Amino acid sequence: MKKLLGLAAAFTVASSIAAFAFEPNNTECIAPAGPGGGWDFTCRQVGKTMQDLGLVPGTMQVANLAGGGGGVAYAEVANKRSDDNNLIVAASSATATRLAQGAYPGNTMDQMRWVGAVGADYGIIAVAADSDISTLPELMDMIKADPTSVSVAGGSAVGGWDHLKVLIAAQKAGIDDVRQVKYVAFDGGGEAVTQLLAGSVQAFTGDASEAKGFVDSGDIKVIAVLSPERLEGDFADFPTAKEQGIDVIGANWRGFYAPGGMSDDAYAFWTEAVAKTYASDEWKQVMAQNGLAPLNMTGDEFQAFVKGSIDSITDLSKQIGLLK
Repeated sequence: MKKLLGLAAAFTVASSIAAFAFEPNNTECIAPAGPGGGWDFTCRQVGKTMQDLGLVPGTMQVANLAGGGGGVAYAEVANKRSDDNNLIVAASSATATRLAQGAYPGNTMDQMRWVGAVGADYGIIAVAADSDISTLPELMDMIKADPTSVSVAGGSAVGGWDHLKVLIAAQKAGIDDVRQVKYVAFDGGGEAVTQLLAGSVQAFTGDASEAKGFVDSGDIKVIAVLSPERLEGDFADFPTAKEQGIDVIGANWRGFYAPGGMSDDAYAFWTEAVAKTYASDEWKQVMAQNGLAPLNMTGDEFQAFVKGSIDSITDLSKQIGLLK
């Protein structure tokens, strides 16, 4: 009996050590773009929710590190902060797209530990609130009539996820040579919308969450949501591309990666923190308010999901001539 009690006590101590081997402090989330875009949204909203739930001590710092469509941040983490246990970085389908296309020179997926997803953000196509364009078919007809007359702005590089979304929509709308579609790349959705409002471009391709603030302020009107059916909550009034006769779906997953040299204990902490955040009522409310759809996975499952995303985007990019 004493031996059994001794083993039980040892197990309890070992479990406690495992549970508290990593204590977070000075936590930080890097948003690999300027303020106002989808990565910035992911860092700030998840950081705030983690704080509200008491999952991290104090305030999680958010650092905007723009450049190279996320490549500057990726290289910074890979080369200079590869063993930072207190750091997570916002990621999305755009991250997978750039990795698939070799847009982060010298960097690969396996340099990072992929933490988890916090939802899927369906793509949208929008115009300025005072634009004469009211529907997606109208926009596509303008491109068909004169491709030089329409420029579409997005927060990802040429060949990135925002670019791919509008090209897929153009394909579905009957535009044979999608390379004719004029796409203008900016470092983040916020900057792209600013150019739309300035009249420099005629349309914007992005995601529901990054468009939400501009919709609320009355600056833009969403002419299509790239979801299989209408979203719930604040986005319920926006028509899908599918119901307008253009059968295209574009979902942008949102989640996080961490430095590749992060310890197993720290990685376990962050995967659990993301899982607890996702399961909370607070995060469910954030999802409903910002048009996020369910996507819940962490750890090994998420790692495999990202690899699958990269593989499928590589194939898609080859189909439309962006990769050989």
